[in-house]
Amino acid sequence: MIYLDAAATSFLKPPCVAQAVVDAMHTVGSPGRGAHPLTLAASRTVWACREAVAELLGATDPARVCFTPNSTVALNTAICGLYGPGDHVITTALEHNSVLRPLYRLEGLELTILPADEMGNIDYGDFARALRPNTRGVVCTHASNVTGNTLDLKCIGNFCRAHGLTFVVDASQSAGVLDVNQQAVGASVVCFTGHKGLLGPQGTGGLSVAPDVTLRPLVVGGSGVHSYDRRHPQDLPEGLEAGTLNAHGLAGLLAGITYIQEQGRENLYRQEMELARAFVEGVRSLPGVTLYGDVDAPHRTAVVSLNLGEEDAGAVADVLAQEFGICTRAGAHCAPLIHEALGTSARGAVRFSFSHLNTPQEVAQAVAAVSELTRRLSPI
Repeated sequence: MIYLDAAATSFLKPPCVAQAVVDAMHTVGSPGRGAHPLTLAASRTVWACREAVAELLGATDPARVCFTPNSTVALNTAICGLYGPGDHVITTALEHNSVLRPLYRLEGLELTILPADEMGNIDYGDFARALRPNTRGVVCTHASNVTGNTLDLKCIGNFCRAHGLTFVVDASQSAGVLDVNQQAVGASVVCFTGHKGLLGPQGTGGLSVAPDVTLRPLVVGGSGVHSYDRRHPQDLPEGLEAGTLNAHGLAGLLAGITYIQEQGRENLYRQEMELARAFVEGVRSLPGVTLYGDVDAPHRTAVVSLNLGEEDAGAVADVLAQEFGICTRAGAHCAPLIHEALGTSARGAVRFSFSHLNTPQEVAQAVAAVSELTRRLSPI
């Protein structure tokens, strides 16, 4: 089986991640719930993970790194904690439904969605054109999970600073892969998931909150502190962490981040981009292949989406899996607006996404499989 679905989840992981989870299941208790050795071990593990995330994301204070089960919960926490009726928010057509649906659901919120062109890029001048007196913030992804195109966070952050806006970044596709520096870009909140580029287990993620930002909690309940207060604690991280944390998963996330730091994030990024570019070069001239996004951009992620002739993307992905043992992701990828911009709403696209743990031989096999399918395009 050749796994080329890293944008969905990092099935290929360094062995240290699984080992850290197993070790934690035998050595840690409930973090922040007591003072015996097992709970102290859990608390130390969680704190070490906060420090690792803060260092990787360029955050100022590990205590303001708050953990959630995934980036979806983190984004809901940020969006619902910052905005409300009468506010105007700017976002883009590149967004995942984890950004769009919380914005759609907020009653009384005014929303502007900046369009993408046929290459999946936006016009940065549209931010200023979308500005209104009641604009409160920008929420946007760092990298599209469909095209691999990236947004210039520094440019957007400068716009937000100039107009006193909050800036929420969805780093689901970029944390651990691209340089995400919260201080440098002026992000109010950076939301991340643990199971993609950070190489951690599923069920881990969170948000890094800038020092000058206050969020209303999405969920309240047990926190391990101030038990007699009817209100949930306001201080971070407990203020955004109701309920027992996934200490076992966070031990694995810590191992994943430590691996990235030891290997060098830039080095790992270079390796996976070499694989993605080799795949692009191998398939771009094949008859019937349509590539989506700005595949020649110098700054992007290792995501390549394509279609073959007029074939349904789901049918192509199924053949790739059943006949060639190649795992891809077909469909709308929970990002409907970018598919509208690309003209792929009806049939979706087949997404190949690469990890540094893939090999050149696997890429060659994927190119050979696509080449074979182009020879029998109608029907597949």
